[in-house]
Amino acid sequence: MVRTRVGYAGGLTPTPTYARIGDHTETVQVDYDPARLTYAQLLEIFWEAHQPTRQPWSRQYWNAVFFHDDAQRRIAMASKAAVEQKIGRAVQTEVLPLRAFTLAEDYHQKYALKRHEALTAEMQRIFPRHEDFVDSTAVARLNGYAGSNGSRGQLRREIDRLGLSAEGKKALTAMVRE
Repeated sequence: MVRTRVGYAGGLTPTPTYARIGDHTETVQVDYDPARLTYAQLLEIFWEAHQPTRQPWSRQYWNAVFFHDDAQRRIAMASKAAVEQKIGRAVQTEVLPLRAFTLAEDYHQKYALKRHEALTAEMQRIFPRHEDFVDSTAVARLNGYAGSNGSRGQLRREIDRLGLSAEGKKALTAMVRE
């Protein structure tokens, strides 16, 4: 992943916020390098980490995959059909065109990482502007690990590229389970 950000999508309400989400749903925007990861592979990761048969109890927590163009729509629909075939049940997750994405408030960004003050402080020293912090690939990777995503093997391969001090590396390694 190049970048992840949280926000709101799927509705028509102008300028949604957490307090006034309207007809939008909370969403994660994922920027990725298609030379390293295809849209189909990204969807495989999504389906593995998602409960596709869960009925949402409100529009705010609606299950959706958004697409940018017709090629992505076809890939997303095929992956949804494959999941339905595999589990033998209807998938409740919608496949929808992305009309717009509104960035969520600052306090929602990198929420899992922010529970680890020392690691957050290290990244904020490198990225003092909040926009740069939110848009950072390294911060996105740390947020993923803080959210219990990623393996020790993945961490070993990339830890030296994350910009952490020796203490930060030690704290992150202790947090990541095999």
